[in-house]
Formats: sequence, C-alpha cells, structure tokens
Amino acid sequence: MTDARLIQRLEPAGLRLAPSQVWGGIRLVPVLRDEVRGDLRMSLRTYDDVAAVVSVKGGLKEPGLKYISYVPHGLVMTWGNRQAEAVYGTQLQPEDGKRLKAGPFSIRLLHRMVHREDRRQLRMLPLHLAMEGFLSLQFGGPEIAWAEYSREGLSRGLAPRSEGSVPGWASPMLDGALRTFEIHPQQVGLLLFNADVLLSAFVVAHPDDYRALHRTLVEDFYGDLLLQYGFLGDAPELGLTLDDARVSSLEDLRNEVHRMRQDWADFHGFMAGSLFGASMSSTGVYKAGGFLLQRFHTSLDPAEENHIGEAIVGTDGTLEYLKTYRLSAAQTRRAYLLSQLAQCDWHLEDTAERLRTTVSDLSLRLRNAGFGYLLKDSVLEAVQRKHRR
Repeated sequence: MTDARLIQRLEPAGLRLAPSQVWGGIRLVPVLRDEVRGDLRMSLRTYDDVAAVVSVKGGLKEPGLKYISYVPHGLVMTWGNRQAEAVYGTQLQPEDGKRLKAGPFSIRLLHRMVHREDRRQLRMLPLHLAMEGFLSLQFGGPEIAWAEYSREGLSRGLAPRSEGSVPGWASPMLDGALRTFEIHPQQVGLLLFNADVLLSAFVVAHPDDYRALHRTLVEDFYGDLLLQYGFLGDAPELGLTLDDARVSSLEDLRNEVHRMRQDWADFHGFMAGSLFGASMSSTGVYKAGGFLLQRFHTSLDPAEENHIGEAIVGTDGTLEYLKTYRLSAAQTRRAYLLSQLAQCDWHLEDTAERLRTTVSDLSLRLRNAGFGYLLKDSVLEAVQRKHRR
C-alpha cells in the first residue's frame, strides 16, 4: 500500500506534552490534544482467555500462518457518525472469533490482526499488530538453496519465530503510577519512561477514549527494560522555576508559566528523540474512511534505540492513534542480523564480508541469536570445533 501519509519520520502533529509525573523509576508524560475532531473513536474489547491464536493467513481452524500470544484486549475503531455509541458500548457487537475449551481454560481463535466488523467499525489487536509485523521480517528465510542451510531452514524459513516480553502488571511501579496520577482534561495519551528511558508511547484521538483505556496500559506488554531498569532507583524530579525578574503583572506571570510549560514539552520531546523524529520504515495496513492504519519500525541499527509500533494518520496528517514498543538490544541484534542476511540473499560469505567478520563467527552469531536451526548440523559442529581450539 503506497500512501503519502506513510510515516517516514514520526512527528507528534496536533499534540503537545505536559509536565511529567514521577512514581519511583516510572515517569509518565501526559500527551494533550487541544483540537479534538471527534470523528475517530476507540473502545475496549476484553478477552479472558489464557491465549489467542490469530490466523494471519488461512481460516480460523485451517492450516496456515498463525500468531500465538496472550491477548488481554482488543480495540474497536469506529469512524464517522457512530463514534459516540462506540465509546460507551451501547451498540451490539458480534462475537469476536471462537473459543476452544482446554480443561479449565479457554483459547480464543481470532481472524486477522485487523478485522472489519461493520461498514465503519474495525477491530484491531493493539501492539500485536506491530509485533506480528516485526516477527514477519525476513520470515521466509533463504530463497536460494545455499549448501550451509538445513533442510528445515530451506523449507520452513524462520517458522517458528518468537520473541519474549514483559506484561505491564509485572511492574508494581507502573501499576502504582497509573492508579495515582491525575488525567488532564485534554489528555489523549502518555509517554512511558523507566529510569528516563522511553519504553512506550500511547495516543488516541479523543480524551474520553483515553480515560476508558488508561488502565489497559498495565495489560500491555513491554521490553525487559521495564523490570531491569526498575532496580536503578527513583527517577529524579525535573524542576523548572519562574524568573521573578520578568514578572511584574498577571500577564507577565501568565507568559512565564507558558514558557515554563513549553520548556517542559521541549525537554520531554528531547527525551523521546529515539522515537519522535527518528527515521521509520512503514507499511500500510488498512484504509478506513479518511484514516490510514499503518505499522512501522525504526532503523534496527544496533547502535541506536529502536521501536516498533502502529499508528493511524488522518487526511490532514494529524496523528490520531499511536502505540509503540521499545525493542531490547537482543531483539534489535536479531532483526539486524536477519536484515543483513536478506540484503545479501542469505549468502553467508557475502554477509560476513558485509559485517566485516568471518563465516565461522557469523554462524556462531546465528546460533547464539536462536537461529541455529537454519544451518546444517555439520556447519555448527565445525564452528564449535574451531572455537574450542
């Protein structure tokens, strides 16, 4: 899908940042929207199953490409004139997928990451849409039967491909922050930092929708830095002061407060520089009326912070929806390694030359990254013998 609104650089068009709130190591930066259009709304659909199996290709119970994960909730996107009833849940919603009983538990079968349910209603699985796109990068594996690759690698590619994550409820600090901090009247999202490292961004189109979805952030999944950085101590309070010498009237005081808030916004925007303003690779997923749903990832350069995510952009370029996930260093290295192999048609010698290493070291990196099944046993055994020597 080619569209001029595909994100090349993520810009918070139509949004502004408010002063942050700190709870232990967690820093929440409210995202405000001054002009609310009201023609795009999001409502919550909860699932109480232990896992979900999403049919990416093929029918619900037919063989095909599947995505398996714990999916606690979905989002129902409604646009046009039905937005109010979508938010307050007054409309009748169809049964979403099918449930299979597995003893005392149930597994939900869902059709596609994004599923059209009505003329102006779309169900999507937040963050899982972005993660499925990330997992599918170079998923097919080698297209040329190079001698070093195993029969499994040549026939099945990267299947199965998996990544680990941390649920938000695993962090008591995050739960405490979401329960404690106030929600601004015009707040439509937030930036989540842990030890002042950006972990995630969440934005919707309408303040009422954000209030209804605020607590779902504790159900989302995050990178392992959510827990790792939780042991680094409290995040510092970032204070700003008014310049008394510039205040001699109420108008001067108003201007100083405005300047102070702008300084807050600029500083928090600087802290989020790994996401906002970074180069993106985007793919269109669905056109819904005048809105474009897309997913994206940053450069995947191991020397940089990297994020994946999904966004909805309006006809005027306004960012109406955003949800992101920060990749760990290990996840970035795996994606980078696969991208380098794909650019060299999966030829090990060419890739090793591109990475300025040896075929033996490249094979070892593949094994350590969890992709050893792509290579023949004889290749891995030769690598192990060499490194033992």
